[in-house]
Amino acid sequence: MTLFNRQILIQFLRQQFQIDWWGHHGISHWARVRANGLMLASQTGANRHVVELFAFFHDSRRINEHQDEGHGVSGAQLARHLNGKLFGATDHEMDLLCYACEHHSDGMIQGDPTVLTCWDADRLDLVRVGITPKSRYLCTEAARTDVSMATAARRAKVWRETYDAKHDRN
Repeated sequence: MTLFNRQILIQFLRQQFQIDWWGHHGISHWARVRANGLMLASQTGANRHVVELFAFFHDSRRINEHQDEGHGVSGAQLARHLNGKLFGATDHEMDLLCYACEHHSDGMIQGDPTVLTCWDADRLDLVRVGITPKSRYLCTEAARTDVSMATAARRAKVWRETYDAKHDRN
């Protein structure tokens, strides 16, 4: 795996982030997607570097918490711009990362194992917005296991309870 300074990358992403940093698509979501992805990668054989970068970039260019057409494409463009500056990735890794970002909201379930792992890592975090992922919409066997689904759900529920309490939501 290529080493990079996560703190510097995250600081840069925070400076340009346009919605609530602690909201549904902010840093806490990215951290859970990263954790989910790395958990799955150990079983899917996915490229861990791409999975981690996906967690940081896939929602980094959102302009709202709801429907946001094009945010994945914008995130991919930002990743291409920052490659070689704030992190390093091969051309093949960038192709995988950008494809995963560009299509993460499209509902696809077939493709490269690294891309599928990225999408599953994100989908497993739908619990944060009250949606239990259906196994038929998950791409990998690793994500469909009871253990993976329960582990991801626990992470998301802890965040949701804290978020709802801070925002007086039930």
